[in-house]
Amino acid sequence: MGLIDFVRRAGKRLGIGGDEDKAPPADELRKEIESHGLDTRDVEIDVTGDEVELRGKRMADELREKIIIAAGNVAGVARVNDRIEAQKEEDGSTFHTVEKGQTLWGIAKQHYDNGALYTEIFEANRPMLSDPDKIYPGQVLRIPRR
Repeated sequence: MGLIDFVRRAGKRLGIGGDEDKAPPADELRKEIESHGLDTRDVEIDVTGDEVELRGKRMADELREKIIIAAGNVAGVARVNDRIEAQKEEDGSTFHTVEKGQTLWGIAKQHYDNGALYTEIFEANRPMLSDPDKIYPGQVLRIPRR
């Protein structure tokens, strides 16, 4: 997938104080990703400044994309360089950065022409999302292909 941009000052703050200009250390990011029940045993995580590089062997697209989202939606992360091998050679999900005032309904209407399909976006971002009404500006979401 390559480089994916995130909003550096948006997202969960890890550790005490944290520097919004730098991503947290790799071990803290791994703990955050795993706190969502995502398996990172085959993923190498490197952090340089505000960029995170993820490397690993083939894994399901959904797991790979959720790991990217979980790492990127952390304060201090501006980019994730996805170097994890995709399991299939087909298009995965697209990513959407939430803007102020947006709702999952509106995002579903934008991407699927049907707001009622917001539940598909919500489910695609579980367990990182626990409530469809709790999204925030700067957050990046997976938008599965239909």
